[in-house]
Amino acid sequence: MSATIEKTVFFNASKQTVWSFLTDKDKLALWYHPAEQDLADGESYTLYRLDDDGKKVPQITGEVLEMQAPERLVTTFRIGPFGDNATTITWRLEDVADGTRLHLTHEGIAEAAGDAALQMFMALDHGWDVHLGDLRSSVNAG
Repeated sequence: MSATIEKTVFFNASKQTVWSFLTDKDKLALWYHPAEQDLADGESYTLYRLDDDGKKVPQITGEVLEMQAPERLVTTFRIGPFGDNATTITWRLEDVADGTRLHLTHEGIAEAAGDAALQMFMALDHGWDVHLGDLRSSVNAG
Protein backbone atom coordinates (compact mmCIF):
# COMPACT_ATOMS: atom_id res chain seq x y z
CA MET A 1 0.00 0.00 0.00
CA SER A 2 1.32 3.41 -0.91
CA ALA A 3 -0.63 6.52 -0.08
CA THR A 4 0.05 10.15 0.59
CA ILE A 5 -1.49 12.73 2.88
CA GLU A 6 -2.02 16.03 1.09
CA LYS A 7 -3.26 19.27 2.63
CA THR A 8 -3.78 22.74 1.21
CA VAL A 9 -4.17 25.89 3.29
CA PHE A 10 -4.54 29.53 2.26
CA PHE A 11 -3.09 32.48 4.18
CA ASN A 12 -3.65 36.20 4.08
CA ALA A 13 0.12 36.67 4.35
CA SER A 14 3.18 36.66 2.13
CA LYS A 15 5.15 33.52 1.29
CA GLN A 16 8.06 34.93 3.31
CA THR A 17 5.85 35.28 6.39
CA VAL A 18 4.47 31.74 6.11
CA TRP A 19 7.99 30.42 5.39
CA SER A 20 9.25 31.92 8.63
CA PHE A 21 6.63 29.92 10.56
CA LEU A 22 7.92 26.71 8.92
CA THR A 23 11.60 27.29 9.63
CA ASP A 24 12.10 29.68 12.57
CA LYS A 25 12.49 27.83 15.89
CA ASP A 26 10.51 30.37 17.87
CA LYS A 27 7.64 30.44 15.39
CA LEU A 28 7.55 26.62 15.08
CA ALA A 29 6.86 26.52 18.82
CA LEU A 30 3.74 28.67 18.34
CA TRP A 31 1.89 26.16 16.15
CA TYR A 32 3.78 22.88 15.96
CA HIS A 33 6.55 21.87 18.36
CA PRO A 34 9.54 23.78 19.82
CA ALA A 35 12.95 23.34 18.22
CA GLU A 36 16.40 24.22 19.57
CA GLN A 37 17.51 25.84 16.32
CA ASP A 38 16.08 27.17 13.08
CA LEU A 39 15.73 24.61 10.31
CA ALA A 40 18.71 24.76 7.93
CA ASP A 41 19.44 23.09 4.61
CA GLY A 42 21.28 19.79 5.04
CA GLU A 43 20.95 19.85 8.83
CA SER A 44 19.23 17.50 11.27
CA TYR A 45 16.43 18.81 13.44
CA THR A 46 14.55 17.75 16.56
CA LEU A 47 11.14 19.04 17.61
CA TYR A 48 10.13 18.58 21.25
CA ARG A 49 7.10 18.23 23.46
CA LEU A 50 6.94 18.76 27.20
CA ASP A 51 6.12 15.78 29.41
CA ASP A 52 4.01 16.04 32.57
CA ASP A 53 7.07 17.09 34.58
CA GLY A 54 7.92 19.87 32.11
CA LYS A 55 10.90 17.94 30.71
CA LYS A 56 11.65 18.30 26.98
CA VAL A 57 11.11 15.03 25.13
CA PRO A 58 12.00 14.54 21.45
CA GLN A 59 8.75 14.26 19.45
CA ILE A 60 9.88 14.46 15.82
CA THR A 61 13.34 14.10 14.29
CA GLY A 62 14.57 14.38 10.74
CA GLU A 63 16.81 16.10 8.25
CA VAL A 64 16.24 19.08 5.99
CA LEU A 65 16.74 17.64 2.50
CA GLU A 66 15.91 20.72 0.45
CA MET A 67 15.33 24.36 1.28
CA GLN A 68 14.39 26.84 -1.45
CA ALA A 69 13.18 29.85 0.50
CA PRO A 70 10.38 30.86 0.43
CA GLU A 71 8.89 28.30 -1.95
CA ARG A 72 9.88 24.72 -1.13
CA LEU A 73 10.96 22.82 1.98
CA VAL A 74 11.55 19.06 2.04
CA THR A 75 12.31 17.20 5.27
CA THR A 76 12.39 13.69 6.57
CA PHE A 77 10.04 12.98 9.48
CA ARG A 78 10.52 10.33 12.16
CA ILE A 79 8.28 9.65 15.15
CA GLY A 80 8.33 6.84 17.72
CA PRO A 81 5.89 4.49 15.98
CA PHE A 82 8.10 4.53 12.84
CA GLY A 83 11.17 3.21 14.67
CA ASP A 84 14.18 4.04 12.50
CA ASN A 85 12.02 4.51 9.39
CA ALA A 86 11.51 7.98 7.98
CA THR A 87 8.75 9.56 5.92
CA THR A 88 9.09 12.66 3.74
CA ILE A 89 7.25 15.96 4.02
CA THR A 90 7.23 18.50 1.21
CA TRP A 91 5.96 22.03 1.84
CA ARG A 92 5.24 24.15 -1.27
CA LEU A 93 4.31 27.82 -1.04
CA GLU A 94 2.78 29.76 -3.94
CA ASP A 95 1.55 33.31 -4.38
CA VAL A 96 -2.21 33.43 -4.78
CA ALA A 97 -4.25 36.63 -5.06
CA ASP A 98 -2.84 38.78 -2.23
CA GLY A 99 -1.79 35.83 -0.09
CA THR A 100 -0.16 32.42 -0.04
CA ARG A 101 -1.25 28.87 -0.80
CA LEU A 102 0.60 26.21 1.21
CA HIS A 103 0.48 22.63 -0.02
CA LEU A 104 1.79 19.88 2.28
CA THR A 105 2.57 16.37 1.00
CA HIS A 106 3.44 13.64 3.54
CA GLU A 107 4.76 10.48 1.84
CA GLY A 108 6.10 7.08 2.90
CA ILE A 109 3.75 6.51 5.83
CA ALA A 110 2.64 3.00 4.85
CA GLU A 111 6.22 1.89 4.36
CA ALA A 112 7.33 3.39 7.68
CA ALA A 113 4.35 2.19 9.74
CA GLY A 114 3.99 -1.36 8.39
CA ASP A 115 0.95 -3.16 9.83
CA ALA A 116 -0.13 0.00 11.67
CA ALA A 117 -0.35 2.02 8.43
CA LEU A 118 -4.09 2.76 8.52
CA GLN A 119 -3.94 3.85 12.16
CA MET A 120 -0.98 6.12 11.37
CA PHE A 121 -2.72 7.60 8.30
CA MET A 122 -5.74 8.45 10.43
CA ALA A 123 -3.68 9.88 13.31
CA LEU A 124 -1.39 11.93 11.06
CA ASP A 125 -4.26 13.15 8.88
CA HIS A 126 -6.03 14.46 11.98
CA GLY A 127 -2.80 15.82 13.43
CA TRP A 128 -2.03 17.81 10.28
CA ASP A 129 -5.55 19.28 10.33
CA VAL A 130 -4.99 20.49 13.90
CA HIS A 131 -1.45 21.77 13.30
CA LEU A 132 -2.36 23.58 10.08
CA GLY A 133 -5.30 25.23 11.81
CA ASP A 134 -2.89 26.36 14.53
CA LEU A 135 -0.47 27.57 11.82
CA ARG A 136 -3.23 29.68 10.25
CA SER A 137 -4.11 31.18 13.64
CA SER A 138 -0.43 31.90 14.41
CA VAL A 139 0.22 33.53 11.04
CA ASN A 140 -2.92 35.66 11.40
CA ALA A 141 -1.91 36.74 14.91
CA GLY A 142 1.60 37.51 14.05
